[in-house]
Order: sequence, then C-alpha cells, then structure tokens
Amino acid sequence: MNVVLFDSEAIWKELLPLTYTRPVSEIRFGILTLREKWDRFFKKKSEVLSQDYLSIKHPFSEKGESIFIASNICPNDVLLKEIKKLKSGEALVNGKALLAFMGKSSLLTNQASLVKKEFKGSYLKIDHVWDLFQKNGEAIKEDFKLLTKGKKSAPISKSVKVIGKRTDVFFEKGVQAEACILNAKSGPIYIAKDAEIMEGTAVRGPFFLGEHSTLKLNAKVYGPTSIGPHCKVGGEVSNSLIFGYSNKAHDGFIGNSVIGEWCNLGADTNSSNLKNNYASVKLFNYAQNKQVDSGQQFCGLIMGDHSKTGINTMLNTGTVVGVGANIFGGGFPVTHIPSFTWGGAEGMETYKLDKMFETAEKVFERRGLTFNASEKEILKHIFSITAGYRND
Repeated sequence: MNVVLFDSEAIWKELLPLTYTRPVSEIRFGILTLREKWDRFFKKKSEVLSQDYLSIKHPFSEKGESIFIASNICPNDVLLKEIKKLKSGEALVNGKALLAFMGKSSLLTNQASLVKKEFKGSYLKIDHVWDLFQKNGEAIKEDFKLLTKGKKSAPISKSVKVIGKRTDVFFEKGVQAEACILNAKSGPIYIAKDAEIMEGTAVRGPFFLGEHSTLKLNAKVYGPTSIGPHCKVGGEVSNSLIFGYSNKAHDGFIGNSVIGEWCNLGADTNSSNLKNNYASVKLFNYAQNKQVDSGQQFCGLIMGDHSKTGINTMLNTGTVVGVGANIFGGGFPVTHIPSFTWGGAEGMETYKLDKMFETAEKVFERRGLTFNASEKEILKHIFSITAGYRND
C-alpha cells in the first residue's frame, strides 16, 4: 500500500517561512526528517502531497487508494499499528485533528464522508515553529533509539571525554573527534558519518551532528540541538535546529532558534532569545499576518532558506527572517524581515532575483551541487507570493 504524507493548508502556513521551500515532511526534527521517520517505520519510501509549486521537486501521482498521514506528526509503534488497521474510507483522528485515512486524495476535501476512529494514544507533533526547538529533545531521543537499535558505535578516541553512559554516544563510520567533551547525561549524542568535532569543543546532549558537518574549535553547544548535514558551526549554540547546508562558522550566539538550509551567519552574529523584561516572546505569523504570542519565554531566530547575515549582525528576540534575505549593518533590524530583502536597521530594499541566484549558484558549487532549474522555479514562485511583504 502506498504511503502519502499530506500537508494541511493550516499547518503548512503555520510553519512558514520554513515551509516556503519544502513540504512539512522534509523538516528535520530530531535526527531525521519527518518523512525519513515514516519511511523507516513503514520500511518503504513515502510520497508527499503539498503545495502545487513544490511538486516540481516532490511530485505526487495518485495510484489508487493509499494511506494518507498528516505530515506534522511523528510515528510510534502504537500509532503505526492503528494506522495499518484502517480500511477504505476510515480515518484516525485525535479530537478535531485528522491523523490518517485510507482512500484517495479527494477525501481531503470531503472529510465528512470519512468514518472516524478516535486515537487515544500519545504522539509527537509539530503545530508551530517554536515546537521544533521546544520538542526537539524528545525527537532526538526517539530517533536515537530507532537508529542505534542493534548497532554498535564506531570507536571513540581516548582523547574524547565522555560524561555519562558511553552507550548514549554513537559515532557512525568516518567521524573525526579528538580532545572534546561530550556530556550525554541529559540526553544522547549522535554523530553521523564523516562529521568532525574539533578540539576544545564541549557538547551537552541531546545532540545530533549530520553527515560531513563540522563543529569548529572550542564550540559550545547546549542541547537539545540538531545540526543537519554539510554544516560548519562554531561559537555558542543552545537548543536550536540547523536543517543542513548552512554555516555559523564563527563566534556569536543563537539560542532557541531554527535555521533553514543554505543560510550563512556572519562572524559574531548574535540573536537574542530572551526579552529584557522576561516577557513571552511574540513572533510574526504568516497565517495570521501579524505578531502572535508564542507563549515562550525563550525564543530566538527563525530563518528561512538562503538567508544570510553580515559580520556583527544583531538580531532582536523573536526575529523571523524569510527566504533569500541578506541582512547587514549596525543596529537591530525589524523583527520580521521579508523574503528577498537586502539591508538592515537603516532600511530594506528588494534583493533582486538575478543577484540572489548568482550567490546561490556559487554556494551550491562549493558543496559540489548544481543550483538547477527546479530550485530557480520554486524561488521565483516564492518571490512572487511574498511580494506583498516588501515595501518597494
């Protein structure tokens, strides 16, 4: 039976700007992306049903009836068992939330015809952007169990100081790590193949470092934190996610933050994650087109793909940066920086697509990849649908 992870319009909008460039299921949460989690539980590759313009990279073709699963929820054994019991026209719900159903995609717009079964068990889900860092520790722990079951870690150098159980630290093949401190007392630490942890680095779990990623000399990382593949990270990071192919290679602080792909934080970029009056942090919400109360006392930077900061950039608590923005200069910019804008506290102007594409091509080349027509088409569409947020 085919498995399809579907994006509800409400959740997709709630997770903007991170979902401008990806379906919800391609978000990294814990160690794996949401899609990778489901693929492992079903032992087969799933399909994705999201925004039409994203289908150029994530095509969907209906092949009779399928199991449709909400893309913002994480699998577990109990949930999987109940989903596999579904018959044609039946749905698994939790209150008003549609978790899964058996049938065709047309039922997404005709949910009243579904025979609903209540799921009373627990499961991990993402409803808001701040859920990503707030719940990331639980996600790392679950993924760690899934990925290490029945496996043995690659050897860990004697120069690495492990605090806590060594079984809570797992190295894949090719990991380079010397003279660093890994504290797994508060959660497991998973280091993917060919990653490197340089000397003097101190890490507290839960923590994940992706393939070919590097923690630079004397980096300080507080969990729960996830750093995806092909990243370079230095300075201080606390309770944050970096999806992949992004750099924060120098000193500076980010905390309680989510950074997309192909981003670069310039040297000494600092993002506040706590207001001076300790009040709850407000964030710009694309679904409501206004600032909303996150209910979080600690909330830092939310940054969409392809965005960058210059040297010594300072960002206020609860700053939301769209896709393809370039931020530089002194002072604190506004807390909502629209997609494809260029500038800082003294003002912003539109970042022309041809200029942005020139930079993206160079960045992709550095990773041995090609910035192709599909990437350009998606960014052109995002440029169009975000025009209303720009002033010029």
